Amino acid sequence: MAVVGALGAAAVAGSACIRSDREPDARQGAAPTEVGSFELEEVTIAELGRRMAEGERTSREITGLYLDRIEALDDQGPRLRSVIETNPDALEIAEELDRERAAGTVRGPLHGVPILLKDNIATADRTTTTAGSLALEGSIPPRDAFVTARLRQAGAVLLGKANLSEWANFRSQRSSSGWSARGGQCRNPYVLSRNPCGSSSGSGAATSANLCAAAVGTETDGSIICPSSANGLVGIKPTVGLVSRSGIVPISAVQDTAGPMARTVADAAALLSGMTGRDPLDEATAGSPVPTDLGRHLEEAGAADLSGVRIGVGRQFFDRDSRVDAVMVEAIEALRSLGAEIVDPVEIAHRREVGRHEYEAMLYEFKAGLNQYLAGLGDDAPARTLADVIAFNEAHAAEEMPYFGQEILIEAEAKGPLTEAAYLTARGEASRLSREEGLDAVLSELRLDAILGPSGGPAWVTDLVHGDTFSVGSSGSAAVAGYPNVTVPAGYVHGLPVGVSFFGAAWSEPTLIRIAWAFEQAAPHRRPPRFRATVDEA
Repeated sequence: MAVVGALGAAAVAGSACIRSDREPDARQGAAPTEVGSFELEEVTIAELGRRMAEGERTSREITGLYLDRIEALDDQGPRLRSVIETNPDALEIAEELDRERAAGTVRGPLHGVPILLKDNIATADRTTTTAGSLALEGSIPPRDAFVTARLRQAGAVLLGKANLSEWANFRSQRSSSGWSARGGQCRNPYVLSRNPCGSSSGSGAATSANLCAAAVGTETDGSIICPSSANGLVGIKPTVGLVSRSGIVPISAVQDTAGPMARTVADAAALLSGMTGRDPLDEATAGSPVPTDLGRHLEEAGAADLSGVRIGVGRQFFDRDSRVDAVMVEAIEALRSLGAEIVDPVEIAHRREVGRHEYEAMLYEFKAGLNQYLAGLGDDAPARTLADVIAFNEAHAAEEMPYFGQEILIEAEAKGPLTEAAYLTARGEASRLSREEGLDAVLSELRLDAILGPSGGPAWVTDLVHGDTFSVGSSGSAAVAGYPNVTVPAGYVHGLPVGVSFFGAAWSEPTLIRIAWAFEQAAPHRRPPRFRATVDEA
């Protein structure tokens, strides 16, 4: 569903407004744009709701402004390549929501608000769902993903599909995050030569560049947290089961989840609230504590006061970049000034050992999950199995594999069923070491509400020859355990955003969101990108 760097490791033609320009050209520069020149720059979901409620703007007008912005910045100007296609029905949907509002029906805070979905989240409309792959080009699933259906019910305008790392970055060990055969190389809006991180790269870059009110990403290990950090956003990777995965192109049934990516904590909480719900097609949601109005928790929080909250400092994630460490030190002091009790250091056991078991388990889970997803597309699906995808890539190597291969897909295809002892051992060890003997142990022993760590380092230069360069991060522990993680902007290194992460026990989203919100109020670091060509201009 979404992996950062693979762990270091047929529909009617023309039905959607395709935005694909497959030439990667990550080096092309652009003149900076004037901050504040766009009417909706940095506008929150609540402010959009107020403008519609008071008749200042209609949803149709707001949707049109975002569509114009996409055309100006994604297809022209900086050419971010963050949106694969826009929804040809978006304006019509917005008009219908305007009519509902005029008749006195407002579904909630997302009513009439334009949202982008990552292109691995199924939409049974005139937009396609391809995970960025030409093997699924033109594919329209028979039904919406549960998340898609929930957002429609909440009144969101589904603006289109965001670019991503193809197959959610689970294809090659030399992949470049943000590259897909359909969308080309997505770019970081702060410095265009830099990478937006993956695999929810398009969701991150588009939201940061104000091409939408907010977006939905997905994560298996780091792919909400890293692109949120690299693009100066708030990202919430929920507890596995809080948000349904049915209808989302999978990697791991144990670790996958969708989550919100937004410019403020309140916006992320509002979007997450609109996505949650128990889904009979995803048994993991049976234990979800829904309905959950996460925005209410912020309203009840009142002042940004963290008195009585115990936050551990994961020092094992430090000492990789002194500049990032300095940002974290400032974040810790800000939290202390809010009354939080800082426990420093804390150590999460078995962190390095977990990765080996995780990767082995994910190979099995990807094959089983993808074969099931593809089979569900029906007899007319362009690809029915993982083997079909591999064969397609080999037959279309010039388009699909111009820079890196598909060795991870081949590894996964060689695996057997989920009943094999090797799989059961790998997943069992990964879960035990990350949960009972990992996060659960340290959170309980030290009575911690959350653990703090750097979300990632400053964005690296996109390199289509050698692939990604990761240096800093702390997302793995919560990802493997299936526990929640929230990142919020914490500072900058040479004009490139750096985020701080707060992660904790299963279902602790309200606490983590409260911490992130308080930090954001005390230390508001988010600023809009300027689309610089190089760091020297930042």
